[in-house]
Amino acid sequence: MRFSFTKNILITCFAFLPISGFAQSDISQMPDPKNWDMVLNEAKGQSVYFNAWGGAPNINSYIAWVSDEVFAQYGIRLEHVKLSNTADAVNRVLAEKKAKRNQGGAIDLVWINGENFASMKNQNLLLEKGWSYDLPNYSLADIEGKKVLSYDFSEPVDGLESPWGTAQFSFYYDSAELSEVPTNLDGLAKWIKENPSRFTYADASNFIGNTFLKQLALGLIDDKSVFSKPVEEANFDKLTAPLWAWLDDIHPYLWRKGKIFARDTTHLKTLLSDNEISIAMTFNLGEASSAIKEGILPKTTRSFVLDYGSIGNAHFVTIPFNANAKAGAMVVANFMLSPIAQAKKLDENIWGDPSVLAYEKLSESDKVLFDDLTQGAATLGAEELGKLINEPDASWSEAFKKEWLKRYGAGG
Repeated sequence: MRFSFTKNILITCFAFLPISGFAQSDISQMPDPKNWDMVLNEAKGQSVYFNAWGGAPNINSYIAWVSDEVFAQYGIRLEHVKLSNTADAVNRVLAEKKAKRNQGGAIDLVWINGENFASMKNQNLLLEKGWSYDLPNYSLADIEGKKVLSYDFSEPVDGLESPWGTAQFSFYYDSAELSEVPTNLDGLAKWIKENPSRFTYADASNFIGNTFLKQLALGLIDDKSVFSKPVEEANFDKLTAPLWAWLDDIHPYLWRKGKIFARDTTHLKTLLSDNEISIAMTFNLGEASSAIKEGILPKTTRSFVLDYGSIGNAHFVTIPFNANAKAGAMVVANFMLSPIAQAKKLDENIWGDPSVLAYEKLSESDKVLFDDLTQGAATLGAEELGKLINEPDASWSEAFKKEWLKRYGAGG
């Protein structure tokens, strides 16, 4: 099966980097990406501190490859600062702003999700608008075909971040163990109760756990558009009552009786591999197939989505307002948008993260990079994915997390 370009997404602790680690000079002016030769010249020799989730070995390996490439091609040293929570990076930039450290910041580039993007945008923690639109490779992005590249959790991108990949929520399981899987919420609840201890999800403080709550909430209400508005404008208790009732119903039947939850997608994958649970979940459509190729999951692993659709979005990289290596960060972001980097990222032997590029915009030689890739048996095709559901407004993430922690955070 060939890949198609369709509308088809953290474990070393964060450590503050010492100021002594930034020997290069401060850069007070924003480089102009319209003058790309000047940006390249300025970027040469810079160290770019890239704050990104460090919880998946295959993703870490991919970032290491990017580091090798940008050093070889542009003389940029890309340092991966491995995060367990992207909010740590946001808090660091905010602390620097409060301390009036308006240049020479410790963070140059961040792999960010919608909730944290909205937080940084609203607090004016990002490089000025428009820079990402002027990156040379941005012209290859599928802006026309993928609305999720222009809106991050319903928040307009406004050129403040550069697209890196797309994602859609799905489940996966071992078909040798399960001949049938539930494809609606009533069926899933019934299956969980009939198979005690064989299902769990991640703590709502983690991205995939929070996404699971959103997936449930959107499936338990007829008018999904109510979640596109800020939570402050909605009746939270009324709108989320079906969600908490559904979770209360299954809670006693969860893995470890709901006293412990998974940490993240990597932990869920491990639990399935160790046969502690029967169904796992992910926001990366290629994750299960990639895990098969790594020998982590059996070849009989397959994926499914629920019948009402699944949440999808894009993920991005962004540059803080006070980044020390702004030019270097732009060059790295542009390289991440290049056909060779996007194709390697899409390769399920490497990561399996879907591309943000428009296939029809590519040169014939670049198209070959994608044509040569094959899709694993556990990766759902466009016709199998069904309807893509937009993310709720970013404000719902924190509201869901707080209420979930109050109800189940200490083992319920």
